[in-house]
Amino acid sequence: MTDEVFRALADPGRRQLLDSLNHRNGQTLGELCGQLDMARQSVSKHLAVLEGANLVTTGWRGREKLHYLNAEPINAIAERWIDQYRRERVRALADLKRALEDTPMDQSEFVYTTYINTTPQKLWQALTEPAFCRRYLGFAIESDWEVGSTYVWDEDGLKADGRAQRFRTRQHRA
Repeated sequence: MTDEVFRALADPGRRQLLDSLNHRNGQTLGELCGQLDMARQSVSKHLAVLEGANLVTTGWRGREKLHYLNAEPINAIAERWIDQYRRERVRALADLKRALEDTPMDQSEFVYTTYINTTPQKLWQALTEPAFCRRYLGFAIESDWEVGSTYVWDEDGLKADGRAQRFRTRQHRA
């Protein structure tokens, strides 16, 4: 069944249908067609694939056939493929990407690759901000990041003070 779900999710038109149902559940075929730039026949075919993958269920209200999002298969994929691979790290990385586009990992366990469209300055700011460090790395370093400045290492509420010997930043060269 997982293969059918992945196949169904592979098409952008079907993902649009799921987004529409997620926004407002219980829509008729006509309502769904009105929101998408697709022919009625195409929407019907996409809905059939989504129903086959158990991502959409239907019910009747009089003569109207209503379509409903069934998020259970997506949740099963999340539990199988994301929870097992450190969901919190994935969320933190997604938050970092979102924060940097809108305005050191442990290589021995997992490697995540994501592309963030931002400036080196914004990236440095996010990586040195205690809230991001705490969430992603499990600890935070509070400092002004100048040579000779003091810093506070905060891990699980335990704090240690110190003086930085040397802070260096590399300038990104394009």
